[in-house]
Amino acid sequence: MSPQQIGSIARELLQAHDRAERMASIAARHPDFDLDAAYLVAAELMRLRRSRGAQPVGRKIGFTNRSIWALYGVDAPMWAHVYADSVSYARGGKAEVSLAGTVSPRMEPEIAFKLRRPVPVGCSDPEQLLRAAEWYAHSVEIVHSHFDWKFKLADATADWACHARLVLGEPQALREADIAALARALPGLKVALLKDGVRQIEGVGANVLGSPAHALGFLADLLARQPFMQPLAAGEIITTGTITDALPVRPGETWSTEISGLPLQNLTIKYTD
Repeated sequence: MSPQQIGSIARELLQAHDRAERMASIAARHPDFDLDAAYLVAAELMRLRRSRGAQPVGRKIGFTNRSIWALYGVDAPMWAHVYADSVSYARGGKAEVSLAGTVSPRMEPEIAFKLRRPVPVGCSDPEQLLRAAEWYAHSVEIVHSHFDWKFKLADATADWACHARLVLGEPQALREADIAALARALPGLKVALLKDGVRQIEGVGANVLGSPAHALGFLADLLARQPFMQPLAAGEIITTGTITDALPVRPGETWSTEISGLPLQNLTIKYTD
């Protein structure tokens, strides 16, 4: 696609974001709109958002859970930046999150990391990947879709990889002595989502590319093939993708997570307008 087309699509998505509007699939309208073009749009959107004062603080990885690919009609993970104004920390395991400005929001339980150094490229050893992290935490990402969840992978990628909000639980410092045990535990951790105390769904860490640690490697490898994007750097927060399917949330609802297999804080989130 031409630079003019890339710019036009980026502006259309930014308008949909600003107005919380639905829009028709870009891929359906432009047959040559593929994943490579989507990341060029994403790079232009980051430039536009930064020009308006937004501060990137990390990345979200989406569709790392292969068990839900068929539900959304996708066949690969993707990523997008997260910004200071979309990331918050739960206090005592509790948070209140406004859904204002979102379109068809859903909730995803995840594992997040803060990097102490860049993630090694071409690495599949979970222990080596985890050595790049300063801490890890249970997180909840609120995702949404300006395509109302009717999209191609390229659409979702360009649409900030569906990112709306990220709520982080209490970070757990990651020491060298912890690495081997964490690498073993991540695939088997269990997370459930509860709505008003009633269990709705459950998943395991292995759903996320075999382990949330492997999601870090996926992102580092993909960025190595994207010279127009910045590589991962120390200080970035990376959330690795949903452990369960994403479930719809609405203002007035209270949702919580139950996590087992790691010493991580459960989260309770009250959703507001």
